[in-house]
Amino acid sequence: MNLRRKLLAVAGIFTATTLMGGGAALAADPLKIGLLEDVSGDLAVYGRPKLHGSLLAVEEINAAGGIMGRKIELIHLDPQGDNARYQEFARRLLNRDKVDVLIGGITSASREAVRPIVNRTKTPYFYTNQYEGGVCDASMISIGAVPEQQFSTLIPWMVEKFGKKVYVIAADYNFGQISAEWNRVLVKELGGTVVGEEFIPLGVSQFAQTIQNIQRAKPDWILTINVGAAQDSFFEQAAAAKLNLPMGSSIKIMLGFEHKRFAPPALNNMHAVANWFEEIDTPEADAFKKRWRAKFPNEMYINDMGYNAYTAIYMYKTLVEQAKSTKLEDLRKVIAAGGACIDAPEGKICVDPKSQHTSHRMRLISVDAKHNVTVTKDYGVIQPYWLGEIGCDLTKKNDKKQYTPTDLPKK
Repeated sequence: MNLRRKLLAVAGIFTATTLMGGGAALAADPLKIGLLEDVSGDLAVYGRPKLHGSLLAVEEINAAGGIMGRKIELIHLDPQGDNARYQEFARRLLNRDKVDVLIGGITSASREAVRPIVNRTKTPYFYTNQYEGGVCDASMISIGAVPEQQFSTLIPWMVEKFGKKVYVIAADYNFGQISAEWNRVLVKELGGTVVGEEFIPLGVSQFAQTIQNIQRAKPDWILTINVGAAQDSFFEQAAAAKLNLPMGSSIKIMLGFEHKRFAPPALNNMHAVANWFEEIDTPEADAFKKRWRAKFPNEMYINDMGYNAYTAIYMYKTLVEQAKSTKLEDLRKVIAAGGACIDAPEGKICVDPKSQHTSHRMRLISVDAKHNVTVTKDYGVIQPYWLGEIGCDLTKKNDKKQYTPTDLPKK
């Protein structure tokens, strides 16, 4: 056989292999995960554990053979809390790097900056944070807890335990604003009163006026949904002013681990409802913590965001292996059929077919004056039911919209 015929034969074999589904050549190609997480800037305290959780999951999965025989290639970019950079980096990962899945974003503002870009592609997007809820979008799979799992449990308990007058301090973007809206609705249903609300711009670190406002309003308790290292200065300043009021939150302790970052008693009498916190004491949780600490021995705290980032990659692995595909439409068929479940360190979690949000085992946790964390109440597994109840059904239509308690789907 002459050289020309040899080259034609090789080309024919390559073409046939490609048309038959890729064979060994394509099977060896890495599966690319694009990761957008802040590991510098005001939100870095939250974002570093998210990167670490992702790295741990990738290391474990690759050591076990990868996903469908393909090793994972993790491509991480640090947007530094800048939403314009989130958009730029999302486009780079989707268009230049051709990632198979996009994961990440800390604030809800960063998620909403990225979501329209993802929607112009057919790439699945995993949002791994607890958040204010309401996004009905077929491209997005939400791993964190949502208001019906957190506020609908926490706020009635706080009202019953401490009283009906609440003061709210919230970050001034969609997370804080919509979370405050949830609080207003729930407190009103319980016969309570919101005696004050303050929406604080990210980066603000001085709270003398806010503390005076709270003292004048005389609430029974405070809902603290402030965000970022700067805004967390509130707790030390409130302790110094001897404010000494009960506090409730959907993000403190398990997410910002303020009870580890600040000296007691700054977080005394703080209460939150969480699906993960490092103090969980079960065999599954302990095994997970042991693996994490072996890789990241200097981690201050394994927070909820880092845990969710870890479980998101395992959820993606399950979806791809069941679908035998990385395509969004094939993954969604698995979700629609009820097959999106994994055994996570908190217990079994599943993605709801209608909303593509995740069930979680929720616990009410409390911090004492010495910053010890105890489980006050175990709510068991709570489904992400709210979106389905108000009419979001991604098995039938793709709304591509975020709903709130006062902005519901039109009948």
